[in-house]
Amino acid sequence: QVQLVESGGGLVEPGGSLRLSCAASGFTSSEYRMSWYRQAPGKERELVAGIGRFGNINYGDSAKGRFTISRDNDKNTVFLQMNSLKPEDTAVYYCTVTIAADYWGQGTQVTVSS
Repeated sequence: QVQLVESGGGLVEPGGSLRLSCAASGFTSSEYRMSWYRQAPGKERELVAGIGRFGNINYGDSAKGRFTISRDNDKNTVFLQMNSLKPEDTAVYYCTVTIAADYWGQGTQVTVSS
């Protein structure tokens, strides 16, 4: 059974950092493209970052230069390091993978506020 569990969200001040984790189970995450999306209140869900099976990475415009996606294959986990956070980064962050169907985690709330 495919499961994705996000963690690491929280409240942080502008300019701060957070590291999100996505623990995968029921499949080998290194064999698939793993992605992070986010959804802010009243807005559409948007791509933050993705990492492919062979390590190819892409970022959404909002993440470029500030966020870094990585994976630990031994832990079957994907990470999102977020630096220089801004209030507009406030959103629920989701981990997702497509294995015949789309699977999403439950999300983790990130709030950037002073």
